[in-house]
Amino acid sequence: MLLIGPPRPVIIGGLRDLTVHSLAAAANRDAFLAAFAHVRAMAVSAPVEQIGRAWLEHLPQLEIISSFGVGYDHIDAAAAARHGVVVTHTPDVLNEEVADTAIGLLLCTVRELPQADRFVRAGKWRAGGYPLSKATLRDRTVGLVGMGRIGTAIARRLEAFGVPIVYHTRQKRPELPYRHYPDLVEMARAADVLILIVPGGPATRNMIDAKVLDALGPEGILINIARGSVVDEQALVAALKERKIMAAGLDVFANEPDVPEELLTMENVVLLPHLGSASVYTREKMDQLIVDNILAWAAGKPPLTPVPETPWRSWRGA
Repeated sequence: MLLIGPPRPVIIGGLRDLTVHSLAAAANRDAFLAAFAHVRAMAVSAPVEQIGRAWLEHLPQLEIISSFGVGYDHIDAAAAARHGVVVTHTPDVLNEEVADTAIGLLLCTVRELPQADRFVRAGKWRAGGYPLSKATLRDRTVGLVGMGRIGTAIARRLEAFGVPIVYHTRQKRPELPYRHYPDLVEMARAADVLILIVPGGPATRNMIDAKVLDALGPEGILINIARGSVVDEQALVAALKERKIMAAGLDVFANEPDVPEELLTMENVVLLPHLGSASVYTREKMDQLIVDNILAWAAGKPPLTPVPETPWRSWRGA
């Protein structure tokens, strides 16, 4: 089995009965890959590589890619399906942690909490109090872009704040009590906050563009807990500079770990280093799900969490 990414203890310990070859330990990458072209399984503990057609052609006996995270835009799932490779990811176990982070980022952005912290640390309090925050949640409608497992968990938390909730998805979910907007721009006009929680990839690339930001308006706040690729980053920078929107809270960026210099200097932006699910508790559960998918496959059983493009039954020809 081939391990791509850091050899974390839960993964190494959980796969101790299998022979694991770690790319991170290879002195010569090309020689390493040539030596293990026969592997049947791959675990991806971090998206440090784009796993596409070239990888799949180099590993003709590969049967499963067990990957870390809900998002899997670092893997060409369509190509994997064509090669008969099932791809798994780690959904559900991180829902609550990411939802907590989304709410924390929202509060930090709306009430300027990181800015107030910097104010105290700089010794400015002695000269006068921190200015009143320009925004509040009390008079805002929150629009969720995406309403999957994590979006639902975020909405559940928002209900406790007593704020109106609306959402945009391709298909309405009739069981939800919130208003559905099939048109994203229309929802941006109706909302005061947009929280992004959609997958990355071509289908959502730059879906938050200048048109959406203009519709959100000068009192609007954007929170991105999804993928950096979902937002046209230059359009966002321009909207913030020109005060076309009020503020932004960002956990993800287009070219991580590089963050546009303009964002780093803006006081109306809260920046986090992609830590949506980053607690020891949750990351260990995600690592364990990588292991459990591999062990199920090794035992001839269906993997637990295959992605939609590579369902186990079709891969097995059942």
